[in-house]
Amino acid sequence: MSRIGNKPVPILDGVKVSVSGRTVSVEGPKGKLAWEPRREIQVKVDDAKKQVLVNRSNDERLSKALHGLSRSIINNMIIGVKQGYEKRLEIIGVGYLASLKGKSISLRVGLANELVKQIPVGLTVTCPDQTHIVIQGCDKQLVGQFAAEVRSLRKPEPYKGKGVRYQGEHIKLKPGKAATK
Repeated sequence: MSRIGNKPVPILDGVKVSVSGRTVSVEGPKGKLAWEPRREIQVKVDDAKKQVLVNRSNDERLSKALHGLSRSIINNMIIGVKQGYEKRLEIIGVGYLASLKGKSISLRVGLANELVKQIPVGLTVTCPDQTHIVIQGCDKQLVGQFAAEVRSLRKPEPYKGKGVRYQGEHIKLKPGKAATK
């Protein structure tokens, strides 16, 4: 029994949800999103109760797993077009900085060359100052994926903590050679 999958997804004010064929389309003030669930999942919109119902076709293990996943994806789409999602990154290190150049972000993080990363369509990336990056968008997966890709360009190292990290992320620092004496 899928507890998450059986819960109906409430439709927020100002958000339109429609199902055409197999495609679920969600439109709101922050943008539009579309998603096509697998064949094992059926999606119905109840306009009278302002909710989306997700059902599965059988009780196989894969169908049960996809049931809750599909419900969560639709819920994230509705929240995304209404409120949007945001990830904040901070850059720690002497001389480490970020800047926007057109549709790309360039990072100077202690390497010989500047690292340049193209910003995907649908995301808004800003740099309030040289050591902070704010990534915003209505697609939760796209926001998280781009933030992870930018972080992976220079992960925080465990001795001094220098690198790109999520804001508020705690890095456990290792003691250096001096700790052994």
